[in-house]
Amino acid sequence: MTDTEIVIRLLIATGGGMLLGLDREVRGISAGIRTHGMVGLSSAAIVVSAMLLYETLQAGPGGIAVDPLRVVQGLAQAIGFIAAGTIFFAKGDVHNLTSAANIWLAAALGIIAGAGQYVLFVATLILGVVLISGVRVIERFLPFGTKARRTRSDD
Repeated sequence: MTDTEIVIRLLIATGGGMLLGLDREVRGISAGIRTHGMVGLSSAAIVVSAMLLYETLQAGPGGIAVDPLRVVQGLAQAIGFIAAGTIFFAKGDVHNLTSAANIWLAAALGIIAGAGQYVLFVATLILGVVLISGVRVIERFLPFGTKARRTRSDD
């Protein structure tokens, strides 16, 4: 898998997540553009990382028969519980969805960094920062959605 292919896969996953989030944003649902984009990005980052790990270990001396996907699966499940614990419902609103997605992304970055996949890490980090900070600026100009109706942030 080339570096260009890695970035393309991350861009596609992020764009698809954001596109799905746009629908939620238009409908006034708390899990909007940023949340869906971050879930797509973090999921793709974990999958690409697992694929790269497998390729590296199989190509090594003696073709080591290990399954790095099991490690990624275990980490994903554990982080899922942590992320779910940050979400709560109060006064008719769901809170901390973006924070939960950000936790997922942080876990993905940790998996990637631990695997030594530096290009994947940098690309994921840049896209994550754009989602959490850059998209917030764009959301301020949207005439619809949860951000337009609320004054507080979901973070």
